[in-house]
Amino acid sequence: MARFKKEEKKSVPELNMGSMSDIIFMFLFFFMVITTMRESTLFVRTIVPLATEAQKLEKKSLVSNINIGPPLSTYIAKLGPEPRIQLNDQFANTNDIVEFVETEKQQRSEADRNTITWSLKVDESVRMGIVTDVKQQLRKASAFKVNYATRKQQVRK
Repeated sequence: MARFKKEEKKSVPELNMGSMSDIIFMFLFFFMVITTMRESTLFVRTIVPLATEAQKLEKKSLVSNINIGPPLSTYIAKLGPEPRIQLNDQFANTNDIVEFVETEKQQRSEADRNTITWSLKVDESVRMGIVTDVKQQLRKASAFKVNYATRKQQVRK
């Protein structure tokens, strides 16, 4: 006669947590690589106008932004509602643009200094007078490669 053995209760094996730290560090490095840091905090409102013919810039590392627009609501009490120029993280006058261009050029390598694109992010409600003044100061600083930032108009099908 055959004898039957009683089955012992099987225990669930523990999870191997050794590779968990590797996975966490891979995610950490992945997000560190793909994340871009904001270069400057905006103090002016810039809703750029629509454009039908827009091109993307090739090298965004060679772009320096000049923001022009009305101050945000937190700064209107101090500065008023008139459009202001923002260079990096500070408000500026048109007279400060030449110095800004020189410092931006000094921060780049010798080969890249003449290939910097000066991108004007101008609010659509700003009049052209202040933009013309900025362009005149860019000419004085020998910054001839100027770009206007725009939104691409969506084509409906």
